[in-house]
This record gives sequence, structure tokens and C-alpha cells, in this order.
Amino acid sequence: MTGPPESSLRARQEREREFHDRWAAATDLAALDPVRMATCPTTPETSYALSQLGALRGRRVLDLGCGQGETSAWLALQGARVDAVDIAPRMIEVAGALAARHRVADHITFHVAPGERLPFTDGSFDVVFGHDVLHHLDLERARDEIRRVLVPGGRAVFVEPLGHNPIINLFRDRSPDTRTDDEVPLRFADFERLGRGFRRLRHREFQAATLALFFWFYAVERADPNTERYWKKIIVEAERWRRPFAVLNAIDRAGLAICPPAGRLCRMTVIVVDR
Repeated sequence: MTGPPESSLRARQEREREFHDRWAAATDLAALDPVRMATCPTTPETSYALSQLGALRGRRVLDLGCGQGETSAWLALQGARVDAVDIAPRMIEVAGALAARHRVADHITFHVAPGERLPFTDGSFDVVFGHDVLHHLDLERARDEIRRVLVPGGRAVFVEPLGHNPIINLFRDRSPDTRTDDEVPLRFADFERLGRGFRRLRHREFQAATLALFFWFYAVERADPNTERYWKKIIVEAERWRRPFAVLNAIDRAGLAICPPAGRLCRMTVIVVDR
């Protein structure tokens, strides 16, 4: 096992717990929509990641870092038996309320636990899914736990931010109130570490030209990135931005097909690992 000492890891986990509990306290349950989350035209990375999970009915799925629970509810709506884990107790409360609202609470078991120490026996899950979670964790410890709880032949899929683009990183520096002190967006070099012990790892990048809309939010609409999460705004206002986003996304797909290394300039990556 590699990584920081236990005392350092526990301190980091406590900071993450406090941050996400504060976020949960400010959540408007009525604004959460599992189906919109899964099918939103302005988040192609999420739709693609969910498509990589395969058939879900009757399968046991771990939603790692479930947050407000939109993915957990969507997975249950597809017929999966879901265990949802988050480090923040108040996030688990929100996720549980959302599951009850969508009448899938009987299909989800919620757990308060860190991603580096999961409360499950070996080989418990057919599928592991995580959205914006790995970059909050000690990567090696989390990787080992993910591999441990997957069945042989199981699959894990993650949607994660990338940390190469200096313009995106400048924006992140300007919005510290919406980020934790310890989170570190992934880099391509992290893929090799993440893939150790797995049979295969592949990744696909999203959102480079589409970031023009984030610039519009900042420069034209003057939306404060410290009080309004742009990634959430583009989901809530998806119909407004559907057409310009489709054009920009087409530019991204064409550009990345011609020059795959340009994926380093993207905001998001989808990582698929098979045990």
C-alpha cells in the first residue's frame, strides 16, 4: 500500500467531509433530476460514461462518491441493486431523500465511508461507477479498493476532470470556494497508476471548444464562479445552450479524432477499467 501516512489521510478526509457537508446543506432537492443528469445534451461525458456500464438490471453496482445521489437514483431506475457511498453524512441524507422521492429507496443501500476504505467484502460488485470522485481521493489506495470489491471480469467507469489546460486551471484558481483544498484534477500520467492491477484501461476526453460557454458565463453574464458552479449551470440551462453546445462538441469530436493528444486540453475524461 502506498500513499500518505494514515494521520495525513484522515485529516484530508475530514476536510473533504466538512466541505461536502456544507454543500449538502445548501442543496435544493427539487433541483435534482436523475434522468436529466443521465441524458443532458450538454454533458456528453456523463452520457458516454453511463453507456459504458452495460446492462444494469439485476446487477450489483457501487456508486462511489455518490454525492447528492442523482446517479444512484438513475442506476436504481435502470434495475440495478445499488450501494451508494459518500464520505459526507449530509450528502447521504440528501441522496436518501432523492431516492425516496423517485421511489427507488428500496433498491439503494447508503453508506458513509471514505473511498480509500470501503465497507464491502472482496468481489462484491459487478460494476463500480464514480463521477468527480477519484481526484478527491488518494489514487493508489482508492484504486486498490476498487479492484478488491470488483468481481473478476467486472468494470469500473469514472468521469473525472483533467488538469493539463492552463486556462482551465486559471479558472479553477479563480473559484476556490467551489473546490476543496485537497482535490487534484487528473493528468494523463495518472492513468498508468490507476490501471495497475487491472486487465485494461482506456480513456476518452470531452469538452475543449465547449468551454467557450464557460467563458460566456464569466465574461458576458458575469456569473460569479465562486457562487455558481458552471458545470451545474450548463445542465440546468441545457435547452438554452443545446444548439451552440452541439456545434462546439462536434468541433471537439472532429479535432480529437484528428489529433488524440489534444485531449490534454479538455476539461473532462472518462476512464474505463476492466478487472
